[in-house]
Amino acid sequence: MLKINRLPKVKFNLQSIYEAHYKVTYRGISILHNPFDYLLYQMLIFDVKPDLIIEIGSYNGGSALYFSDLLDLIGKGEVHTIDIKDNIAPLVKQKKNIKFFFNGYENYDLSLTKEFNKILVIDDGSHKYEDVKNVLMKFAPIVSISSYIVIEDGIISHLKLSKHYNEGPLKAIDEFLKENKGFIIDAKYCNFFGQNATFNVNGYLKRIS
Repeated sequence: MLKINRLPKVKFNLQSIYEAHYKVTYRGISILHNPFDYLLYQMLIFDVKPDLIIEIGSYNGGSALYFSDLLDLIGKGEVHTIDIKDNIAPLVKQKKNIKFFFNGYENYDLSLTKEFNKILVIDDGSHKYEDVKNVLMKFAPIVSISSYIVIEDGIISHLKLSKHYNEGPLKAIDEFLKENKGFIIDAKYCNFFGQNATFNVNGYLKRIS
């Protein structure tokens, strides 16, 4: 009797992806990114072709290394990665186009950005409402027209974790957009894999004016 091969079981959800993102690495270094966003960032960077990427929240430097390597492929640009302590992996410190700042985003000197023409900002810091709102207010003015400020991990609201972050990124994004008409939520990236199929829910903010 001919046996019918059944399809293998497929089972995953937001929680399983969230748990797995803690294990994602780039060149052996923890990067802490949803695989969807991991892909979207290389598309965004090749679209914008920034001269400078400012990253808030370095962790072990995996994402700074990833961004740096993508800039190498473009043939230009550097990364400024900002944190409050130095946990950077040695491999990351070997890259000449990454500069490290360990005094927090509050103390980052915006005058360092004056020599750059196309600036992209990525906030992967504390995710607390107050910090996200302060990051938006401080860094949005230096984001170039047609570039982005990306606010990471609005997904915490859907994971019922927002109470730990005083309502977190989504509250800050909502308030910021009401006050700043020069930015829009870019559906191209937020909805690429389905409506907000990203950890950066409503977080790809494009400057239009």
